[in-house]
Amino acid sequence: LCVTLMRLDPDNQEASMILADLMLQKNQWDAAIYHFQELLEKAPADYLVLSKMIQLLRRAGRLQDSRKYIKQAERTSSKAALEPGLCYCRGLLSWYENNPRAALKSLNMARRDAEWGERAIQQMVQIYLNPENETNWDDLTLVSEHKGPDESVIAAEKLLRECPRSPRQQVLSCYKLLAYKTSSSHLEKAVTKLIELLNEEKDYVPALVCLSQAYLMLKQAPKARNYLKRVAKMQFIAELADDYERGWLMLADVYIVSGKYDLAEELCRRCLTSNKSCAKAWEFLGVVKEKEMSYKDAASHYENAWKFENEASASVGYKLSFNYLKAKKYVEAVDVCHKVLQQYPDYPKIKKDVLEKAWQAIRP
Repeated sequence: LCVTLMRLDPDNQEASMILADLMLQKNQWDAAIYHFQELLEKAPADYLVLSKMIQLLRRAGRLQDSRKYIKQAERTSSKAALEPGLCYCRGLLSWYENNPRAALKSLNMARRDAEWGERAIQQMVQIYLNPENETNWDDLTLVSEHKGPDESVIAAEKLLRECPRSPRQQVLSCYKLLAYKTSSSHLEKAVTKLIELLNEEKDYVPALVCLSQAYLMLKQAPKARNYLKRVAKMQFIAELADDYERGWLMLADVYIVSGKYDLAEELCRRCLTSNKSCAKAWEFLGVVKEKEMSYKDAASHYENAWKFENEASASVGYKLSFNYLKAKKYVEAVDVCHKVLQQYPDYPKIKKDVLEKAWQAIRP
């Protein structure tokens, strides 16, 4: 129907958007990119199309191509750079490039806008709660109640008050409770809220994934695994791609811990089918190969993780350099160590574990 409509009316934007979304649902990247390119050629300052294009290019492993579309939009008028829609798009790109500070700055410029404010706030909350995009699913190191939550958690809490109530807002509020880490009561409160939400919206994937994380943090892995298996069996919905991806990765991590490497790899491959830039999927594939002592293969996977983290993740840089060392790629190990230490001078272990040993191997 959409194809017929576009033959009759080539400028029908709505039909073109629906067609591109259908291609996105089927992971037909090149065809979808072609349709979005056509739309942006006609209207480079259509920020809804631009934001979808950035997400699409990321999933196709071509995030670097996003910059030219941002520049085209900026050239449409002298005031374009301050447009809330463009600020949102810039913030989204910075987040995907692993630059949370720049992302927050741009998103903050969009957060009071009627059209872009809600999604900007939701994105900001996610960044504040997990700026390094770490997989902290079973991390529960309780801190003193008197110390209180981190400043970033307080910032997220303030932003959530600005956000209209919705299922997504409720899930983000539960992620905020998980980030408190002052007592297990916050985790149990999140579990109660999520179960209530799921009573109303039975198959709401963001809630199922958040609930799984809460159970992992409460050291109730079997319950988490059951919910994650349920997510893994559900039909993929492109609009919730990040939530599905998070759920698949969480289950892959559970499988890695229990030594079920083939099942973990299968889930990582599923992530990469949906998102070629998924650094965590590449990282977990590296973890599997490292555990199997296939250091060259591990290094190859960590290379991709390092690339898609924009060479800005200290933990991935450490893993890559360590596996280069094990694979006797000493020069490459030294190079990555220097890049990590340039950004994180006090990063522990990398000097002693990797850099010094690599230099000793290089010197005659």
